[in-house]
Amino acid sequence: MGRVWLHEPRVVVTNPISDDPERELARFCAAIDSLREQVDAMLATATTVDAEEVAVLEAYRMIANSKSWIRRMEDDIRSGLSAEAAVEKEQSLARTRMGQATDPYLRDRLHDLDDISNRLLRILTGQGTDTGAAMPEDPVLVARNIGPGELLDYGKGTLKAVVLEEGSVGSHAAIVARAWAIPLVIRAEGITGEALNGDTILVDGDQGLVHLRPDETVRRAFADKVAMLARAQERYAGLRDLPATALCGTTVSLHMNAGLMADLPSLISSGAEGVGLFRTELQFLVRNQMPKRAELSALYARVMDAARGKRVAFRTLDIGSDKVLAYMKPQDEPNPAMGWRAIRLGLDKPGVLRMQLQALLRAAAGRPLTVMFPFVATPAEYRAARAELDKAVERERILGHPLPERLEVGAMIETPSLAFAPDSFFREVDFLSVGGNDLKQFFFAADRENERVRRRYDLFESSFLTFLRNLVARCEAAGTPLTFCGEDAGRPVEAVALAALGFRSLSMRPASIGPVKSLIRRVRLDEGRALIEEGLARGDETLRPAFDAWLARHV
Repeated sequence: MGRVWLHEPRVVVTNPISDDPERELARFCAAIDSLREQVDAMLATATTVDAEEVAVLEAYRMIANSKSWIRRMEDDIRSGLSAEAAVEKEQSLARTRMGQATDPYLRDRLHDLDDISNRLLRILTGQGTDTGAAMPEDPVLVARNIGPGELLDYGKGTLKAVVLEEGSVGSHAAIVARAWAIPLVIRAEGITGEALNGDTILVDGDQGLVHLRPDETVRRAFADKVAMLARAQERYAGLRDLPATALCGTTVSLHMNAGLMADLPSLISSGAEGVGLFRTELQFLVRNQMPKRAELSALYARVMDAARGKRVAFRTLDIGSDKVLAYMKPQDEPNPAMGWRAIRLGLDKPGVLRMQLQALLRAAAGRPLTVMFPFVATPAEYRAARAELDKAVERERILGHPLPERLEVGAMIETPSLAFAPDSFFREVDFLSVGGNDLKQFFFAADRENERVRRRYDLFESSFLTFLRNLVARCEAAGTPLTFCGEDAGRPVEAVALAALGFRSLSMRPASIGPVKSLIRRVRLDEGRALIEEGLARGDETLRPAFDAWLARHV
């Protein structure tokens, strides 16, 4: 609950033409120098900022020092445009060109370019962001979009939330907001045209909902929800050190997902038993060049240190699809989500995979290490990746480096094909982790980024429950530990259904651990399993109504 603070980076250019190109070039060069000084100052004051945020600023500085970007604007000034008009022209051309790009990375970098172009325009025009309005005590930033530099200008602890008309979950701004642990809602269409500074605004980051100037009924209901959640958090805090043991005596292990160092404090505060998924690609995505092995090793070592001996499952580089590296040539693929990504890319570029595996081995420094390979579709892919890890282990042995005390190697089941692999595969892996978001996407052929179709399909569809039940049975027969990782694991009702099916380990965002644990401790999982079996035997198309009714009777 807060008040609107409009972020207005747009600048009005009133002098598009100039009859003195030399004077305009001098103004432009002075503005570029000032821009670089601002960026350098932001980096100089970022010593306490998380390493990933510093890397975001490094990418930002790369734009400010781009010779080709600057040269194009200088050419326009020489042809008669004012310095401001030249900047605006280049910005517009880039937005048009990149807005048509199918590459998600290029679209996201447009927002960074917008940010730095607007900063340059403000330097040239003197039209700063200070409009005379006073920022409210509880500001919720509202913008069409925002780059990482302008978001970092506000400073950690200043904003209560961010609401954008555009943006994407993989943008640099989203990474910064996540590291700051504030809600960020994207694609709130038309809000910049409706909102005024000081307007009351309610932001529900869990549901992705924004209420602008709500009436008293909505405001009271929202305040009640906030108060209820606060009381629930107190209750969950009381459960933090207790196991997720159901009334039938079955215990489920709850783990958290992470990807930034800023996520790791939640490992202790949430009561998570470990990190079920550490996304290693974020350290690659926020840089403008391939990170060095020593840098990765130091980061992974800090992650293990922060975990204080708890298990951390490191997922190797999962790029491609909607996660594209600036320094890797983008692939022109008609369907990137099903294309050259994750372990496929790693096996085709073994140097990158080996470098990351070596960094993980050195970070462990004799401690237990857990590695899992993403997007494995066939046993052959897993064996090839495992062979690369075995080579890396042998190389570390020859070099005399300490080897992990214990090495667990597993695969993520994100494609239905892997669930039908031969029994020998299930016996040879140390563990398996269901990547629920991708698995459901491919099972139902529904793009998880497409709002028109992704919400049509549910974990409680009988076909999907049958698939998961059979997967659990195969893992139990082989004695292979199985985890479910994804959004459904963090939804209490779905988590209970997964536990009833036989999943004994779930991995979710830290904030979900308390609600999931609370519900598991209040039900009998054997009753839930019987309910599912009865519904499947009856031929019910979906079991959600029956499952919701069962929970309503017993909770």
